[in-house]
Amino acid sequence: MPHVHSPPKLTAFANFNQIAVGERPAVLAQLRAMTFPQDASIRVFDDLTCECLDFDLSANALVESTVSVTTPPEPGVRSVGRPRLGVVAGEVTLLPRHWEWLNQQPGGASVALRRLVDDSRKANGGRDTVRAAREAAYRFMSNMTSALPGFEDASRALFVGDQALFAARVAPWPADVRAQLGKLAAAGWSQP
Repeated sequence: MPHVHSPPKLTAFANFNQIAVGERPAVLAQLRAMTFPQDASIRVFDDLTCECLDFDLSANALVESTVSVTTPPEPGVRSVGRPRLGVVAGEVTLLPRHWEWLNQQPGGASVALRRLVDDSRKANGGRDTVRAAREAAYRFMSNMTSALPGFEDASRALFVGDQALFAARVAPWPADVRAQLGKLAAAGWSQP
């Protein structure tokens, strides 16, 4: 079954107030239509990774940034892998003993590596989800709240999984920031 990627979603803040949420083109259009005070700090976050994205927020730049700049591959040029099946070639660097073992496996190195990755994803799925949620929440926190009181204690509580202490430390923070942190950290409270 093919893996369907949903369009990237963004969340934008002006200082500590959430001002836009949605798919990239819609958020950029909303930002373009808004007028901000000169001292406003505008931050736009990718909802999946919580990385703070850098956009030129001038009206002309926003119009240009919503246009796709990817160029289709030239006809007749084959990409490496099996693109129709979703297989993408990459580089793996291993020691000779690792290659020797992989090549002795049924199906060869590629099949063995895919199987090892799938097995690891199944075995560590819960732990990976918790880690990813905590890291996303921390990225957002460190960008938005590193100067606020309680940041260090909230960070520690987040990474040890102490939801009650985390909630107590972020309680004095602005409401929109707390709400976003609540969404981001939600999957980080279950124990792996």
